Parts: sequence; C-alpha cells; structure tokens
Amino acid sequence: MKDTITSDITTRCDAVLNDLATGDSRVPGVVAMVTDRDGDIYAGSSGERRIGGDPMTEDTVFAIFSTTKAIAGTAALQCVEEGLLDLDAPAKDYAPAIGALQVIDGFEADGTPKLRAPKSDVTTRQLLLHTAGFGYDFFNETYCRLATEQGQPSVVTGSRACIETPLLFDPGESWEYGSNIDWVGQVVEGIRGKRLGEVMAERIFAPLGMKDIAFTRTPQMKDRTATIHARGEDGSLAPMDDFALPDDPEVHMGGHGLYGTVPEYMKFIRMWLNDGAGPNGQVLKPETVDWAVKGALVPPQKVTMLPGVIPSLSNDAEFFPGAPKDWSYTFMVNSEQAPTGRPAGAIGWAGLANCFYWIDRRNGVGGYWATQILPFADAASFTGYMAFETAVYDALAKG
Repeated sequence: MKDTITSDITTRCDAVLNDLATGDSRVPGVVAMVTDRDGDIYAGSSGERRIGGDPMTEDTVFAIFSTTKAIAGTAALQCVEEGLLDLDAPAKDYAPAIGALQVIDGFEADGTPKLRAPKSDVTTRQLLLHTAGFGYDFFNETYCRLATEQGQPSVVTGSRACIETPLLFDPGESWEYGSNIDWVGQVVEGIRGKRLGEVMAERIFAPLGMKDIAFTRTPQMKDRTATIHARGEDGSLAPMDDFALPDDPEVHMGGHGLYGTVPEYMKFIRMWLNDGAGPNGQVLKPETVDWAVKGALVPPQKVTMLPGVIPSLSNDAEFFPGAPKDWSYTFMVNSEQAPTGRPAGAIGWAGLANCFYWIDRRNGVGGYWATQILPFADAASFTGYMAFETAVYDALAKG
C-alpha cells in the first residue's frame, strides 16, 4: 500500500482514538489496528487498561468474547477439508451430548419449561450459521427466563451446563444468534480427540505465528490484561474487578472464550485476506475461504437486530440498521456497501465487551477495535469503531 495512504490512515485513526479516551463519553482505553495483505499498516492505543491505572498499550490482553467464533469456525472448516466432518450429518455423531437436547415450547403455569423432541437432528452447518436453535440469555427472553427461574448458567461460566440448553425452535427453522459455536467447538473436539485450545494452537496459531492468545492466560498475559468496565446509566465507567472469563474453563468455549492481543488477531485477519495462507503454512485452502465468506442463510432465515434483554450486558444491537445482512462460516456478511465504506460482501463481527473487526477481501484490508466495556453496543465505543473504519475507507478513497 502506498506510503501516502498509510500516512493518511495513521493521521485519521490517531484522531479518532485520541478523541475517545478523554471527556465525559470516553472509553477506558482502546487498541485499534489495520492490516493489508502484507502486514499491519496502522497500530494505535489510547487511554488506560483500567481507569486510573496502567496506560493501554498494543500488547494489552483482552477477553475477545465472540470474536473467538471465527477461529473456532476455522478449526471446523479444517475438519471439512480433511473429509473428517460432514456439515450435513447430525452433529451428535461428533458431539453426542447435543443429541439429548430438546426444544422448548414455552412454560407451564408453574414455570416449568415445556420440552419436546426436535423434529430433526442439529447439523454442524446449522451450528455454524446460527440456525440450530441455540440462543443467549442476554439476547433472548426465553433463555433469560430459563436463567432467572430455572438456574440455567450464563455462558460466561464456561461450564458444560451452560451449553446443554434447550433449542428455541426446530433446527433450521430460523436464525438466532447464540451458543451454537460453542457446540462447533465440541464437534471439533470429538473429531480431533483433543481440547479445542490444543487444536487451535497446533493447526491455526502455529502456522500463523500467533502466541499471545489462549483460553487460559499465562501469568505474563494476566499482567497485561485490561479490566472490563461497566457503563452506568449516567455514562460513568466503573471497573468490574471481580468479573472475568475463567481461565482453564470446564469447556473451551469456541463461541467466546479466548483471551488475546490485537496484534495476534491481525495475523488471523491476514490469513483470510491471503486465501488461507499464513507465514508458517496454509491454514485453509483458497477454495474453502472462497465459499466460507459467502452468506448462506435460506429465507426465512435472516440476520436480525439483537435485542438487549439483560441491560447490564447488552443494549439493542445491530450493525448498519435496515441494511440487508447475511451469515457465513462464520461471519456476518453485509450484503450492501456499508455507510463506513465497507463494500458489499465483506465480513466481520464483534465481541460482548465491545470488540469489533472487519475483513474486506476485495480491497485487501481489515481491522480490529478492542475495548472492554459492558453492556455491548456501548454508544461511545461503537461510534468510535464506526469512525475508525470510516477513517480507513476515507483514506483509501483519497489515495
């Protein structure tokens, strides 16, 4: 990429980050990076890891929440390439426990869930596309009721009980964003005979040279971890010192469980920009990358707004409201050009503590924005991310 373009990107992105770490509507701290196919072309940080504490730096470790999903999905796609995984076979063939789960059809008068057998088996394709029937309690009223009245554990516990939950509908009937990719991780473990973290380390992190990323942090990673902050109704920020994803969880949660740094995630983004290639080997075949980034929902399945059911964890959330969107293996796909300049067919997603990324294979650029704030869709962080992405495309347009 031309030096004049990268210089312009730096000027524009620095302005976005510097404006965001001060004032009443600030974020505690942010790390943001942009890459092209060859390497990082922007790296910036602003604010603090914990308000009043150490400064935010590029090597800060974040709980990356649902930006974990694309990595777990990649592990499943590798199994498909090797002929070990049939996406349309029952997922219970690889992860038997999923075969025991039932569909919830409301609640009895005494609050007991009405359960029945599903009309068909859940497949791994449905899990990857979020059409299998699993939800999240912070986005779905029924799951929220199961949590508050029936003791269904939150997914942040990383426990087996938190994923062995009822289906909200018969498999394939609709699109519902939820714990599907945690089950994809179970499918991968069933095939490989290893924990998901080991599979990722051997087959994704090693060929990409990713080191500062894991389900369980090293002591050095813990020392560099940013604190998650709660945004109050008055806009204030309070450190949540007692809240963190568990290290060494019972289940390696493919849907949200990784800790990592932004520079490490940029290596993963570059792999998708480079048709599956990494510096130490091929992670995915080019033909796999080509079909995996295409939207695959079948009407009436459609990506919808995510309602914030537990206000402390999420606001109502939707990328590019009103614009058509699809879901691939396993990313959101914007079907039209986004207001930021992101072209139709680009992919991306987000994590609960306001982490966001996009991958634009057409223009050969991608970026990651990391903050640690709850609830999700924090106005300051999300607006900042949109400004960051827009700054990149404005610079590209003028280059």
